Amino acid sequence: MTVAGRPTRPIPVPAPVRSVAAGRPVDAVWENQLGGITWQVGDPADVFVKWQPAGAVDLGAEIERLRWLAPHTTVPEVVDAGEDADSEWFVTAALPGSTAVAEGWKADPELAVRAIGDGLRRFHDAVPVAECPFDWSIESRLAGHGDPDVGPPPSIDRLVVCHGDACAPNTLVADDGRFVAHVDMGSVGVADRWADLAVASWSLDWNFGAGWGVPLFEAYGVDPDGVRIEFYRRLWDAT
Repeated sequence: MTVAGRPTRPIPVPAPVRSVAAGRPVDAVWENQLGGITWQVGDPADVFVKWQPAGAVDLGAEIERLRWLAPHTTVPEVVDAGEDADSEWFVTAALPGSTAVAEGWKADPELAVRAIGDGLRRFHDAVPVAECPFDWSIESRLAGHGDPDVGPPPSIDRLVVCHGDACAPNTLVADDGRFVAHVDMGSVGVADRWADLAVASWSLDWNFGAGWGVPLFEAYGVDPDGVRIEFYRRLWDAT
């Protein structure tokens, strides 16, 4: 799997981002696999601009989810959005804290890992399943992907509103290691909680190295379920 991350090369600032910045400092802080860039505006940050090439991904779906989630959990506030012939973008107000994969946390991951587990449990407990209009079920994820061999699905453990991309970089952590908020919410939807937990724990290997699953599951408050973890990781790779 190609892992997204902070760009390591100079990237020209798109015109819409320059317009939002209005002379303030701009820094490309994240690049995804589809060429989308998240830009920090201001130092310290005032706002963030999530920018994508036209057609790369439906940013409208993320905006809709962020606005629906806002009354239930801490997520970035959408303050503006736009599109042109070449790109689309939206602007969010800055939140406190830093990504769980900031360099300081990479050097000493345990507090960040526990914040990821605690934050995911808080999210799953707080966001109301019965009111959620978004679906992240196995069937919806497989639609349009042919017939991948992911094996028979396990039974549902607990239906929750899943984050949909619960990888470590999408948790914000305070300086003292407390969970702050989640970001990158474009796939939010109802599914078994192990759809999130399998990927959250897997991403620790990518970002921190092997062996960090135990504190994550402890902080979430669940014992690891090997069958569900393996299935939802296969599903992630297939979709």
